[in-house]
Amino acid sequence: MTVWPTETIEKIAATDDLHIAPYRADGKTTGTLTWIWSVVVDGRLFVRAYNGTRGRWYRSAIAQRAGKITAAGSAHPVAFAPVDDPELNDRIDQAYQEKYAGSPYLPPMIAAGPRAATVEIAPRGAA
Repeated sequence: MTVWPTETIEKIAATDDLHIAPYRADGKTTGTLTWIWSVVVDGRLFVRAYNGTRGRWYRSAIAQRAGKITAAGSAHPVAFAPVDDPELNDRIDQAYQEKYAGSPYLPPMIAAGPRAATVEIAPRGAA
């Protein structure tokens, strides 16, 4: 996957305003932007579906492998890839714990269901 420019990923990491919109089945139009928690690990951007693999945006992201996000005041065409590396998921758990400490939604986000629906988001060429 393509890597994020350092300045861009640092801005995204510092905010809590990521909205995700995978492409629909036509591969051209996106669904409704959905606000979602995001974390950065080693300069890579990750999200999880609160509803696990049943989540609508998750299913679309995995099926289409592309879409758009808005974050840190900018829109980005992106690629999506599932994450199934247990060690990486442990590090993503830690990033969630650090960024969202104290939130009542944190325990569910590091539980098995959302963990199974971890997605890496990488930049791609202009849409």
